[in-house]
Amino acid sequence: MFCVWLGAIALIPVFPAMAQTPSGEQAALVSPSEWQSLWSGANRAALRQALADRARHGLDHLTFLPRDIDDQPAAEAAEAYTKAAMRYADALAQGLVDPSSLHDVYTIARPMPVQAGALRDALRQNRLAQWLDGLAPADPEYRMLSQAYLEANRQTGVPTPGLALAQSIHVGDVHPQVAEIADQLADDGYLTVRPSAAPADLYTQDIADAVKALQRDYGIRADGIVGPDTLGVLTLRPGDRARTLAVALERRRWLSRTPPATRIDVNSAAAELQYYRDGQLIDRRKVIVGEPDRETPPLGSPIYRLVANPTWTVPKSIPVSRATVRAKAMHRINGYWVQPSGPDNALGLVKFDMKNDQAIYLHDTAAPELFGRSQRHLSHGCVRVSDALGFAAMLADQEGVGDTWAKAQASGTYEIVDLPREIPVRLLYHNAFVADDGTVAFRTDPYGWNDAVAVQLGFADAKSRQAKAEAIDIGP
Repeated sequence: MFCVWLGAIALIPVFPAMAQTPSGEQAALVSPSEWQSLWSGANRAALRQALADRARHGLDHLTFLPRDIDDQPAAEAAEAYTKAAMRYADALAQGLVDPSSLHDVYTIARPMPVQAGALRDALRQNRLAQWLDGLAPADPEYRMLSQAYLEANRQTGVPTPGLALAQSIHVGDVHPQVAEIADQLADDGYLTVRPSAAPADLYTQDIADAVKALQRDYGIRADGIVGPDTLGVLTLRPGDRARTLAVALERRRWLSRTPPATRIDVNSAAAELQYYRDGQLIDRRKVIVGEPDRETPPLGSPIYRLVANPTWTVPKSIPVSRATVRAKAMHRINGYWVQPSGPDNALGLVKFDMKNDQAIYLHDTAAPELFGRSQRHLSHGCVRVSDALGFAAMLADQEGVGDTWAKAQASGTYEIVDLPREIPVRLLYHNAFVADDGTVAFRTDPYGWNDAVAVQLGFADAKSRQAKAEAIDIGP
């Protein structure tokens, strides 16, 4: 397996002020005269009230109903109400934006689209408000993100100290945003210890050093001075957090409401893995994911076997020097360089084979020191797992093949251990989420994937900076 994914996000032109219009095929299943009779005054009022509350879902930058709708002829007004209701229902049920239109590859399971018959039934029963309210995710994380969005919206309208370039924050400055900057740097792993004696609004050298590390990772001049570009990466400009949260809500609506109870979720934005067993989160660990321009793709793909002591076939897209060939004891097979099994192998000592046609999988690494980095978007697309051997042993034990796996791993040779059942894996991208302490946490947008979603949600294009990965190794 090669482990190189060359897909990219596709930017498409949109008109941000108006929600996208779906096909009218479903609505046509109900006759125009019936739609006209169903849109009573009460049902029209219910839809208007539901749309007035759309900020709970981060959809308040979009217009669903024309302002003059009730001045139109009855038949045209009924058609407009139907289209608006279907657009809004679809946005709640499976997201306004189709993620497959943004990515060359998107295979994560999505909810089913709304059927026109369901809208018709809700109108007949005068239950439009209840029906719409039941379409969006109802889990605690979605509710917390929703509340955070409403609060961020309120704060966006409150005047805050601006930061023109001439007013940038330097070491020794006192500024009300310093505490927020430090919190974000700590969340992203750049700031480990902050002197407890320092005032919360004092910009210290420790914070400046953390800012320099962030700036290096994002291609900003590494001077430790906080200006507009640095604030943009930290999503701390006015309106940035509301925009990020609106995208986070949309990404949650793309997901199935009933994910597999046993699964592995990799959050590529945060470079973290979560393992759920029978509906309970039982393990989480750091991962290294694809660098910008070689992003880890949004896939839903199960692990079906473990490979002990894997070899690695280097893709032709990755240049290999003569020195590397000698140092890694590589040899050619069918025109490809192949690295033999062993602790120095780029895949480490275990590979978690996944069923997909993108050559994407989880694996160990010969460079575990990279897990100590704050910015872990360093691979060629695959996912390197911290303590992968321990993770493999845990999966094998729980799936009843622990002894077989232990023998295969101890053999020192390439061996395959099939899992009795596949373990679903979702490669997600969430840079706003609920952290362990129950608060909403933010990460940077290393791939710059939020912009295309935000624009279709009615936000201005912020043209986010992507992370700038260093060429550290040739591993997958």
